[in-house]
Amino acid sequence: MKIKNILSVTLIATASLLSCNGQKGKSSVKLKTQLDSVSYAIGISIGDNFKKEKLDSLNLDIMNAAIRQALAGDSLAFDQKNAQTCIQTYFGAKQKHEGEANLAKGAKFLAENAKKSGVKTFPDGLQYEVMKEGTGPMPKETDTVETHYHGTLIDGTVFDSSVERGQPAQFPLNHVIQGWIEALQMMKVGSKWKIYVPANLGYGEQAKGKIPPNSVLIFEIELLRIIHQ
Repeated sequence: MKIKNILSVTLIATASLLSCNGQKGKSSVKLKTQLDSVSYAIGISIGDNFKKEKLDSLNLDIMNAAIRQALAGDSLAFDQKNAQTCIQTYFGAKQKHEGEANLAKGAKFLAENAKKSGVKTFPDGLQYEVMKEGTGPMPKETDTVETHYHGTLIDGTVFDSSVERGQPAQFPLNHVIQGWIEALQMMKVGSKWKIYVPANLGYGEQAKGKIPPNSVLIFEIELLRIIHQ
């Protein structure tokens, strides 16, 4: 999470609460004015993002001091450029450490999963099991397909699901992750597969939304139809 993401969320929260007129919550903090409410809202936005990023161990006293110094125009320990470098270095190291841990967890999961009845493994490590076999044609990489899918991490976290949205998804097959490209070209229309995508066939070291770096991705995919291009 870069500092600009924190600021973006902060500005959105501020804009949306300009009309809150000092509304009081259940906390012990007294919100007497509109500015009190906006100040509190900014704190909520920043705190919530820090919590999501597992940054609850930050030294809030030092952070508060830096905010006060910056607002007052006092001399700072970092200039803006060095502050940005410090933040990016920290988050880069944090993401690398998390990615390495996820890579090890994923390798262990796939090794155990490969032993299960019905699970088959392609040479590149992609695993799948057939939940329902269709009878229609198989798509080519240049086709657009319509599917229903449900995507989770190995801990069960749902990161994307057309099933939950209640709306099938259409997309060019060559515009998705490699694991999907490979699996769908082996599926017949009407088929439903469960695939287990190693990180290198998914998003790799890149964190994406609810997907941490180097995550194994699990999808239940139903191929509904092929839209030829």
